[in-house]
Amino acid sequence: MYTQAEMLEKLRPFLLREGIVYRKNKNVLARPAVAGEVIETRTGDGLETVNAAEENDYIVRNQTGAMEEYIVPAHKFSKKYALLGPAENGWMEYQSTGRILAIELTDERLVSMGLPPEFEFIAPWEDPMTAKSGDFMGGPEQLTEVYRLARKEFFETYTAVTPTE
Repeated sequence: MYTQAEMLEKLRPFLLREGIVYRKNKNVLARPAVAGEVIETRTGDGLETVNAAEENDYIVRNQTGAMEEYIVPAHKFSKKYALLGPAENGWMEYQSTGRILAIELTDERLVSMGLPPEFEFIAPWEDPMTAKSGDFMGGPEQLTEVYRLARKEFFETYTAVTPTE
């Protein structure tokens, strides 16, 4: 299993050279988390990762077919999302204001990175995460962390940023 630091080291040159800047093209739903609340992030591939909320975190739900949920710390949430208004059942709707730098994990790129077709690494929230050929890997443009973006949900959620954006 690769550490977060090892993944950053392996991916950084590829992201800087070949990465594309993306933004979310769908709004998200979010609500304050309850400290200790455990969220299982499930994509169309199944269980992606598990994380426990801390005080002041937010639970974010993407509006994709999988309706995957994940935890975002308050200090990141306020920088990444702008409130649009109330939704239903205690959720609020937000527009993403952040951008990511991401690349597709092709078979050729994985070989170039010295990675197998499927591998595990430690996600930024310190839990194991599996990535495989066909997925995307990315993170904030500053490349302070990297994480997996499941292929199906990536295409449901992200749009490449044009040079004028």
